Amino acid sequence: MRQISAAYNRTIKELLRERAALFWTIAWPIIWVIIGSFSFTGGAPQEVIPYIKGSITISMMVFALMIAGMSNLPVSIAGDRADGLLAKLISMPIKPYKDFIGRISAVISLSLLAAALVIVIGVALGARFPGTGAHILQAIGFIFLVICASAGVGLIAGTLIKNLHGAIMTGVGIAVVTSAISGLFAPYEFLPVPLQSFARIYPVSSAQASIVYLLAGPDMVAYNPLTFGQVTLTIVLSIMLLLAGTVLYSRLGWKLE
Repeated sequence: MRQISAAYNRTIKELLRERAALFWTIAWPIIWVIIGSFSFTGGAPQEVIPYIKGSITISMMVFALMIAGMSNLPVSIAGDRADGLLAKLISMPIKPYKDFIGRISAVISLSLLAAALVIVIGVALGARFPGTGAHILQAIGFIFLVICASAGVGLIAGTLIKNLHGAIMTGVGIAVVTSAISGLFAPYEFLPVPLQSFARIYPVSSAQASIVYLLAGPDMVAYNPLTFGQVTLTIVLSIMLLLAGTVLYSRLGWKLE
């Protein structure tokens, strides 16, 4: 438990010192909530606007979780590698999974803070969520899947990208590009058919659609993401990404070069 706590504290301090990571995790999603709340609601019926703002807020909340896992996690790994700290940790009797648990716990803490701030700003700008208590509990499950999938991608990037700057840009690039082509930045119905198929397969966008469906209402989603097959696919792919990242980090990242 002491090793996990040490990894957690170290990672939190590293992330708080990294201004680029804080900007992309916290400031960027909030900026987009503000822009979207004033730019993407024109022409909509007045009674629908609060739910459109709710959908935009949820999308940016998911983006904050994505950035935390896909960028902040590899930044932590690459930073420790550049400082020589990772080599010291590897030479010590520390299990890779304990280091991983500490790192991911720190990233989750920061990402949940960012997500909470995004929701607060969205509500302050008029976002409304008609979902019930049961819907909120189900949405939390999909938020967990977003964290799993994003952390898996982050572990893969952190293992393969050795340079700190490269880790930041790779993580941010993956998050931004996949968001743009999977319906987080643009409505699903405006995507070409091949990208609509990708949006259903990509676990982050599928989970995001499920959260919007539950909290902002079915009218805010162009398809039903809560069918048995779709939910099963989202769960399986999210866990597979996390397992793939964990195995790769344990076997390739957690060894002396």
